[in-house]
Amino acid sequence: GPRPTGLTTGRGVRWLAARLPRAGPVRMFSAMPPQGGHAPTEVMRLRMQHRAVLFASLIVAAPLAAQRPRAMTAADYARAEKFMSYYANPLVTGASVRPEWSSGDRFWYRNTTANGWEFIAVDAARKSRGPAFDHARMASAISQAAGGNYDAAHLPFAQLDFSPDGNAVGVDVRGQHYACDLRAYTCAAAPRGVAVPPNASVSPDGSRAVFIRNWNLWMRDLKTGKDEQLTFDGVKDFGYATDNAGWTHSDRPIVLWSPDSKKIATYQQDQRQTGEMYVVETKVGHPVLQQWKYPLPGDSIITTIQRVVIDLDGRRVIRFQMPPDQHRSSVCDDVACGGTWGDVQWSPDGSKIMFLSTSRDHRQENLRIADAATGVVHDVMQETMPDFFESGYNKVNWQYLPSSNEFIWYSERTDWGHLYLYDAASGQLKNPITRGDWKVLQVLRVDQQARTIFFTAAGREKGNPYFQYLYRVNFDGSGFKLLTPDSADHSVSLSPDGRYFVDTYSTPQVPPVTVLRDADGALLLTVEKADASKLMASGWKPPTTIVVKARDGKTDLYGLMYTPTHLEPGRKYPIVNHIYPGPQSGSVGGWGFSAARGDAQSLAELGFVVVEINAMGSPMRSHSFQAAYYGHMGTDNGLPDQVSGMKQLAERYKYIDLDRAGIYGHSGGGFATADAMFRYPDFFKVGISESGNHDQTEYEDDWGEKWQGLNVRLPDGTWSYDQESNESVARNLKGHLLLAHGTIDDNVPPYNTLLVVDSLIKYNKDFDLLLIPNVHHGYAGASNYMTRRRWDYFVRYLLGVEPPKEYELKPPATPGMGGRRGR
Repeated sequence: GPRPTGLTTGRGVRWLAARLPRAGPVRMFSAMPPQGGHAPTEVMRLRMQHRAVLFASLIVAAPLAAQRPRAMTAADYARAEKFMSYYANPLVTGASVRPEWSSGDRFWYRNTTANGWEFIAVDAARKSRGPAFDHARMASAISQAAGGNYDAAHLPFAQLDFSPDGNAVGVDVRGQHYACDLRAYTCAAAPRGVAVPPNASVSPDGSRAVFIRNWNLWMRDLKTGKDEQLTFDGVKDFGYATDNAGWTHSDRPIVLWSPDSKKIATYQQDQRQTGEMYVVETKVGHPVLQQWKYPLPGDSIITTIQRVVIDLDGRRVIRFQMPPDQHRSSVCDDVACGGTWGDVQWSPDGSKIMFLSTSRDHRQENLRIADAATGVVHDVMQETMPDFFESGYNKVNWQYLPSSNEFIWYSERTDWGHLYLYDAASGQLKNPITRGDWKVLQVLRVDQQARTIFFTAAGREKGNPYFQYLYRVNFDGSGFKLLTPDSADHSVSLSPDGRYFVDTYSTPQVPPVTVLRDADGALLLTVEKADASKLMASGWKPPTTIVVKARDGKTDLYGLMYTPTHLEPGRKYPIVNHIYPGPQSGSVGGWGFSAARGDAQSLAELGFVVVEINAMGSPMRSHSFQAAYYGHMGTDNGLPDQVSGMKQLAERYKYIDLDRAGIYGHSGGGFATADAMFRYPDFFKVGISESGNHDQTEYEDDWGEKWQGLNVRLPDGTWSYDQESNESVARNLKGHLLLAHGTIDDNVPPYNTLLVVDSLIKYNKDFDLLLIPNVHHGYAGASNYMTRRRWDYFVRYLLGVEPPKEYELKPPATPGMGGRRGR
């Protein structure tokens, strides 16, 4: 429009302000005095002041405008996408060594190369490594046998089954098994023998497999193919070996074979009166209802198990002489963690079983021994914690030692996780094995004859307290030795006989090195050194390890910070917190090297500083650190530490704009994200909450009752869980919030998010909702879409610019297993 004549008038200021770069609000001034206002001379003075303020705002506004991108293009998104895992990971070779031990001193692994992959064999006794076979000749042989066209760098299999002498290998190609002679380089289709039923458990000697059919346990003879029913009183919701309560519901049998393959320890799971969960598939026509047992915190009746032993020789079911046990584990929120029933251990002769009974609230553990022939149960010892007990970090650490009638026990009774030696007959402590202000993580091997233990631990060495190291110690606490000296995070694979181990070590900034060591830690061979030169050449830069103080101003918190690969001088960047609050894991996840950690670097590349901070309430430190907000999931969630840490980072790094703070997370992180938006509405301006368990009374019983405690009525008539839910504080929302959930999520049911939606609507709050039809908790098939929507949301509401319309993330085609090329 036409330029106004007087820039000192309110109209003139508004005209000029409208043409300033949009870097924030510009105050509007009026030079005209109000009625009965200042004298003319005062008016002139005010005009001069207003003119000075106006032009000062011009000077300030220009650099502020430079801090904000004028537009976000598809090219910007494409540049950011180059840091996603499907582009970044292939730029690193030799980084993923997963040893497959074929004997006590030999192993093989599949190694990534610049052109594809290769199979490497290592002989520990000879300290040698080399190709597991002639790859070109193998490609020719398998192409001829399988009728394909395979090259040496893209062999169509990932697993090898070496013969004892190493002269032959078995491989699977497109569902067919082939036996390949490594001297003549010929391959021929080989019979698989009797098919193992899906989800079956195979005996240690390989002769039998057990599986679930119609709520009962059946056995298949893998020599004859004959099926035989083992139990007969299993019925719906009261079946044998089932694991389908809460977020886990499958047909995989939970059993533990005796070492001699003659007995099976299992249970009959009683969920006849357990409550149901329902989700509905989206489709044209009548919807499909999915229904399963899903106990909730506070339910008067939850799932229990009745322990039994099945004697295969006598075809008998021996029921333990004890009341039903809770459907619980001492390390995770399922009776069997990752399919491993670690809280049950056989004696070598199959005569006894030591097992752990965990109370409903996870506070009390009872260690017991059962006679496998009679079912008579003997209590050995009991330990109680004021909040929750764990027997290890993601792995059961207690060990039954029947040859000496002892057991190794793990406890955090001193606030630090340590090992203790007990007498199994009396249940009395013999001696502590480890001690100090650090934490045993996982017992990897117990040598009863040598009376030594190999275990990983964190916090004992200087530096990052999350770095894992391997140690060895004797049963009496003597002979303590560090076996992995490099200051890094270590991943270890022990040989079956314990004489060697493969050690892969790295940091978030330094790519992995894999070495072979003997049981004393002596270096024998360098197996691989990862080559990340192509990744570095692509412009990638590692995250920065950060250390901030917790809410108490004393405790060090560790995390990672991601910034754009090119920080512009003078520009300030919004800060985005990627959160997972714990208590079973933290925001960072693993502390080893990773070319891509989700989309953290990609998001940073769009113009953000992204931080991940392991707040108090997360594991791998002291018990009190992990239990920092026990009973206060919603009212705490580690958020005081996140806010404190972000403020410290803004003081330390002047390019961080704390006035534009965002947050996002998935599952527990989705819970914490919405919680942050409601409890810190003036701090967090934008949040993206994905599949959050916003109300623990709507999430499975085992998780909530472990970390929050039992849901009990308080003196004022409310329940202990009430104020820990997000819908109870949704009225506080001020910023932009995107809620997302899969509609058939069978881990965190979608009603968790809908409870928050209902509350936001009642309080007349604006928000955004994304329901993804027919996807489960992990967004399989829609994860790239969710990532793009996440980028869009932060770009729009934190950067203040429009994202490119409907940018599509497209992973590149990669070589496949079924032929030369695939997806």
